[in-house]
Amino acid sequence: MLNEMMHRPIVMEKIVNYMRTAQLPFDGGVGELEAYANERGIPVVPHETAKFIDLFTATIQPNQILEVGTAIGFSASLMAQHLSSEGHLTTIDRYPDMYERAKANFDRLGLSDSITMIEGDAADVLPTLDGSYDLIFMDSAKAKYIEFLPECMRLLKMGGVLIIDDVFQAGTVLDDESEIPKRVRKIHRKLNELFETVLNSKRHRSCLVPLGDGLLMIRKESEEYFEAIEKE
Repeated sequence: MLNEMMHRPIVMEKIVNYMRTAQLPFDGGVGELEAYANERGIPVVPHETAKFIDLFTATIQPNQILEVGTAIGFSASLMAQHLSSEGHLTTIDRYPDMYERAKANFDRLGLSDSITMIEGDAADVLPTLDGSYDLIFMDSAKAKYIEFLPECMRLLKMGGVLIIDDVFQAGTVLDDESEIPKRVRKIHRKLNELFETVLNSKRHRSCLVPLGDGLLMIRKESEEYFEAIEKE
């Protein structure tokens, strides 16, 4: 399994190299997990993105976190370190092998009591969830982001933040669809739909962050979800 996002960041190569080498590695089990994934090309967020998520999560000290896309559990382990004393993280993944690997990693890191794992397709799982999440991190099927968006906004508390990973597709998301290989045209089309929906809205605060393959961040500032938004 190749982590291609590690090799297609959207900023200058020398800056990426600096961000990945100048920023200290993580301590303890989280650092070991990141190193393990990078050595084997397992898809986890790149170091510059991980450092940002680490700082952001430590700053807001969330009580409830939802993650869509567990993989081997690196990002969940990273965020779970900064939960409030009574906090909890819920993570969803559709792949049984990833579920088992992440479960083993959570057990090894002593995080099992703080993390609930749900095996299943997020399209089926998200509508069944209740709660008020301070932070939602979405790093799953890119073509599904626009489909998951309304449910994620429903589940966010007012003032909560949704972080969506890998939205730039190495910059090709801005290319004409005719230039995009047919096998990834759906991803291209759906990511552009996501941008059009989110960035044209004045009901919620949003921004793009050029780390890794790009982050889209949304702060919930209205109970009106994106599914009801028209161009403004």
